[in-house]
Amino acid sequence: MDINRYTPSYGIGKKHIIKISDYSTEEIFEFLYATKVMKGKFIAHEDTQILNGVTVALLFGDTSLRTRSALEIGIRQLGGVCVNLPYSEKDMCAGENIGDIVNVISRYGVGALVTRGIKQTELDDFCAVSEIPVINSSNDYGMPLQSLCDLFTVWDKRGKLEGLKLAYIGKGTSNAASLVTSAVKCGMEVSVATPAQFGIRKTVLDIARQYGNITVTENPSEAVKDADVVYTDSYTYHSPLSEKERNLLVPYQINRSLMSLAARNALFMHSLPANRGTEVTADVIDGKNSIVLEQGENKLHSIKAVLALLVK
Repeated sequence: MDINRYTPSYGIGKKHIIKISDYSTEEIFEFLYATKVMKGKFIAHEDTQILNGVTVALLFGDTSLRTRSALEIGIRQLGGVCVNLPYSEKDMCAGENIGDIVNVISRYGVGALVTRGIKQTELDDFCAVSEIPVINSSNDYGMPLQSLCDLFTVWDKRGKLEGLKLAYIGKGTSNAASLVTSAVKCGMEVSVATPAQFGIRKTVLDIARQYGNITVTENPSEAVKDADVVYTDSYTYHSPLSEKERNLLVPYQINRSLMSLAARNALFMHSLPANRGTEVTADVIDGKNSIVLEQGENKLHSIKAVLALLVK
């Protein structure tokens, strides 16, 4: 489906966003069009008080810089209030009840709960009892907010999604899982090159393949050939590697030689933080075809779009 032929309604029927695979192509387009509106208002310095009087709670089980910043700033720009809730695995193991958490904070007037680093089973339990939207920014299963940001960035830069080739190279992170799934749903051709032990989960790929073509290989040169977008992710963010694992990933580094196999003027993407000299060389990530800073900015706009569509 061509996003440019789609007419948005600016409405989403679902309450939560936990996995991007739960959303149809049309629903993904709704988020992308809402992101376009939010970015336009931001550029025009238009006041957008959609969350006026609404409190959004953040429950983070791991650290974050850009996601937390984009959330806190975006909520404020929408006229809402952001509060940070303490989270500890010790509390959960000591008998803290998920239903009690979410139902009590909703009685405090909280309009949405944004999580990060919370196990998928716990998120499912949250959604089963929550009367307010639960938004998963990142966990071991996926990063739906990042993939929405990334798709919007490609659309914003190239003017289309359908027919473009996306090559994901390196470590098959949860970010890669969401990105591959959402990209193929939007009509992109996807190729993935990872070492076998760092591959994207088979269950994720099986679901994604229902919507389009995905090529999986251990050969990065094969995956990058004629790609319009080349994407990699941090190898060590929240998960240190052994020397053996680092050596295994060396051939997957995005460098000028590998980029030369992609389509002319192919875009380079990375969700950050980036380890220059590890998963990507400095001349690529800081080069003229890198759009990582646009990705970083668009995270603000896509987060605002998600909140605007889900928080009633």
